Amino acid sequence: MEPSGFLRPDEPRGHNPRPPKPPVPPAKRIIPPHPLQALIVVAGLVALLWAIEGIDTVLGGRLDLHGIWPREIDEWDGIIWAPLLHGGWDHLIANSVPFLVLGILTTAGGMGQFIGVTAIIWLFSGVGTFLIGAPGIHIGASGVVFGFLTFVLVRGLFVRSLPQILIAVVVFAIYGSVLWGVLPNQPGISWEGHLCGAVGGIVAAWLVGRSLKQASRPQPGFPG
Repeated sequence: MEPSGFLRPDEPRGHNPRPPKPPVPPAKRIIPPHPLQALIVVAGLVALLWAIEGIDTVLGGRLDLHGIWPREIDEWDGIIWAPLLHGGWDHLIANSVPFLVLGILTTAGGMGQFIGVTAIIWLFSGVGTFLIGAPGIHIGASGVVFGFLTFVLVRGLFVRSLPQILIAVVVFAIYGSVLWGVLPNQPGISWEGHLCGAVGGIVAAWLVGRSLKQASRPQPGFPG
């Protein structure tokens, strides 16, 4: 053991070693750990939406019949398919850019977290629309987009991350006005899907914050 206060022979004088900084927890990141991978995955999902809409156009819109039919128990599988379907190219174009931008921001915690968050939003939007939606077919990825938006807006509060809160302020300045879409103020717009997707984004952000708190607590040991 070296005496305290003495330098090792190979250690330069004046060198004051500092302990390495702890890694940023995944829940507090603002940049995806693998940005290119995140871009490829989210852009690939958008490309999938475009490919499906192209097939639907060739089929004369028949795929749209597989959307959500509220409270029609035989049509429950529309919960799965509805976000992949759109009522024309204008509808798809309106969803594509915010899906891409907000989706990439949602990948900041890693692809595993992104998949979990997307699944929660997808189910909240679909199940909620199935239960409370107005009669008729509900389709479109806007419920998922609203979920991404609220997730990005509130996750910084749940994980207590100032950089994420600042990102949320910028996102709100750009997309905040679309939150009026959760209210029943536009005929023909599935505000129910928007509202339920937004709730799903908040729940997902809460779960991310909860997992971060649990990970930071000392885990009890159990004797073998």
